[in-house]
Amino acid sequence: MRSLLPLAILRSAARHTPQLLLGSLFVAATCMNAPLASAQQTTTAAQEQQIDQMLAKLTLEEKIDLIGGVSSWYTHAEPSIGLAPIRMSDGPAGLRSGIPAIAYPAPIALAASWDPSLAERMGASLGRDAHARGVDILLGPGVNIARAPMGGRNFEYMGEDPWLASRTAVGYIRGVQSQGVGATVKHFMLNNQEFNRHDASSDADERTKREIYLPAFEAAVKEAHVAAIMDSYNLVDGVHSTQNGWMNVELAKKEWGFDGVIMSDWVAVYDGVEAAKNGLDLEMPFAHFMSRDTLLPAVHNGSLSEKLIDDKVRRILRLSLRFGTSGRQEDDSTSLFSEDSDKTALDIAKESIVLLKNDGAVLPLNVEKTCTLAIIGPNASPAVMGGGGSAIVATHKSVSILEGIADYVSAHAASTPGCTHRVLYDDGFPAGYDVLSQSHFEGGLKQQVFSTNNWTGAATESVRDHLAEDRIVAPKNGSIRWSGRFTAPKAGNYFVIVHEGRAPDHHTVFVDGEPLPTKNTDLHGELYYQPLPRPLMQGQSIDLRLDYLPGNTEVSPGFGILQEDDILSARARSIAKHADAVLFTAGFDKSTEHEGADRTFELPLLQDIFIRNLAALNPRTIVTLNAGGNVDMRSWLEHVPALLHLWYPGEEGGTALADVLFGEQNPEGHLPVSFEYKWEDNPTLHSYYPQDTSNPNTPHIRYTEGIFLGYRYYESPAVNTQHTKPRFPFGFGLSYTTFNFSNLALSQPSLKAGDPLTVTLTVQNTGSVEGATVAQLYVGEQSPKVARPAYELKAFQKVNLKPGESKTVSLTLDSRSFAYWSNEKKNWQVDSGRFTIFAGDSSEHLPLKQEVSIH
Repeated sequence: MRSLLPLAILRSAARHTPQLLLGSLFVAATCMNAPLASAQQTTTAAQEQQIDQMLAKLTLEEKIDLIGGVSSWYTHAEPSIGLAPIRMSDGPAGLRSGIPAIAYPAPIALAASWDPSLAERMGASLGRDAHARGVDILLGPGVNIARAPMGGRNFEYMGEDPWLASRTAVGYIRGVQSQGVGATVKHFMLNNQEFNRHDASSDADERTKREIYLPAFEAAVKEAHVAAIMDSYNLVDGVHSTQNGWMNVELAKKEWGFDGVIMSDWVAVYDGVEAAKNGLDLEMPFAHFMSRDTLLPAVHNGSLSEKLIDDKVRRILRLSLRFGTSGRQEDDSTSLFSEDSDKTALDIAKESIVLLKNDGAVLPLNVEKTCTLAIIGPNASPAVMGGGGSAIVATHKSVSILEGIADYVSAHAASTPGCTHRVLYDDGFPAGYDVLSQSHFEGGLKQQVFSTNNWTGAATESVRDHLAEDRIVAPKNGSIRWSGRFTAPKAGNYFVIVHEGRAPDHHTVFVDGEPLPTKNTDLHGELYYQPLPRPLMQGQSIDLRLDYLPGNTEVSPGFGILQEDDILSARARSIAKHADAVLFTAGFDKSTEHEGADRTFELPLLQDIFIRNLAALNPRTIVTLNAGGNVDMRSWLEHVPALLHLWYPGEEGGTALADVLFGEQNPEGHLPVSFEYKWEDNPTLHSYYPQDTSNPNTPHIRYTEGIFLGYRYYESPAVNTQHTKPRFPFGFGLSYTTFNFSNLALSQPSLKAGDPLTVTLTVQNTGSVEGATVAQLYVGEQSPKVARPAYELKAFQKVNLKPGESKTVSLTLDSRSFAYWSNEKKNWQVDSGRFTIFAGDSSEHLPLKQEVSIH
């Protein structure tokens, strides 16, 4: 069983030193940290007067220094006015301050909980963690909308729907700032893909921006009073976000009234004068462009106003006063490991798991009757807590799936006659030597060793039975070739497997004289799995060749071929065949889903084959999935009875899964994004990648799907003319119990545009166990004057119910619930007419509806 003592470190050490010193450690009693002073929503009149006085003492040079970072995480100090450096830290799912911290579930998991109060609780825990480490500003949350499942940072965001994202973000921000720590909403805006993120331009019409991509930012500013906005790397309509005056000045500062700081993402400024003119207040992490060298001449020649510089400094001073960053006292009592924060991470992980399939009620497992549970797969151990990039969190603890389930079984499985409870594990990958030594080539493998590096000239030749990581001496700057003929013993798909003996080695595989492409994702350890271009028939023969460039004079390469049905280790086969149930842990991790690049839609590294092979051995094969969204399930989902989506569940993911797996926790997560059957079904198929590459330096991604994203497309037959349905709809999530929705009622049958409408409905737990569901309210205009989705999410509430219990849910719709953005009038518009209010528990299951007239 796990045991972990909470640690505390002097806050002064946390605030002023980047390294964790052993001498600073001491054991602290576990207790819930007292709440810190909540931040002001804005500054007072007296503080604004103080800012005027501080500003008046600064020279122009000193002002310019303040609008650029001084190191990776700090702003400039100015002792003459009592301004200390402001310290920042990633990130949205845990602190990255050089000291281990709590790793919370990824924001996409938080959105899957459909619980804004839980989001506020996570924010408060993050704020407490930040305060303990001397961090003033947290660089989160991220609220960019998911367009396609391959988006490399989808896991850092909150799904496809602006209302769900805005409710989650507002709760998160309020929680963070309740602890006297500022939050940063990012990445402003249209940063919906990770490929070519510094140079690509995301182009969308204003209505699409206003209705889909801006509401979460707007709510962060106007409702949550967020401390800072972070501009994104990408261009928007051909202009870099950090230089986009419409976004930063006209929209955020003027229309929304944002009085905080707009900062750049790290190294996202490309022109200092243009950024300064167009609303950027702070360049991070250093003043590469918004520096004295660049801005002083611009002020002196009149191309840049000193008043603009003053406004930027005023915003930084306002942030400092609002959050007390200069006058904050050291707090030696704040623990760096908070068990309360760890409990928050666990609760989010449990509430966010989505049960997507449960044929035959295979789940929950009965711990008493599950004598042998086989856990197989790459994500079983070590713990997969989050995706990669700036979201990575170093932790004091991490509970893997293997550890969490083994601990649960150990603690809960009573002694049963004839049953020894066991949890058996294997990652599933065949041992390299076994695969390579069992590959059979007709007449053996011909080996040719060349003294040249291009496989020409005289060669030393020999024949070997196989090539299984054998030690081979090669000439300096030489090359080696192995060739042989393989005959398929049975029909099917085959993989060539290559072992590169050393990191500098390189290889190319040829099939009947044609080279095979090599992908980095085909690498497992030192084994490359390269699929043949087409299936082989039984008895069909092919010529295989491996051209090898050794990086040293001594190498240990391998070369073999394997049919996909055999791609599973002998141990995995054995334990799966004899287990009462199999759990396969599929998905991505921080190395395969991360910022800076998009991921694949397909599962990585042969995992779909593993699932099919395990399901053929044991019909009670359950799949868990780590990912920031959907994956291609076409080849395996029909073969397994149960599927649980875990997202990235943070440090307590293994504990949370064990509770759900054995019924301690009823799954209550609902999808925050639609899951398509295949990529071709996604409405961004023809718009996700650049359409205009006439200027290769600035490829343009045009959001031609407009507002018809996700369920807005699938449920709107006027645009979805092929009636394409998702595999799992937005808002979907199964439970171990059942629910009934009834008694939908409106406070009035008609109302004046701008008036609120109260909607009530009854939710009943009709099953035999306690559980939670989400009452979802959608609004659709019956005869719209402009193209609109059939309906859109406008309100929701999570409801916890005991067996047989009913509750009445009351939800309020305001004017924006019925409005669309008019590009012509440049404003929100509500047309007179009839609207339908739909209610249910997913975008596809809306059994209740009522009509209301607006005049």
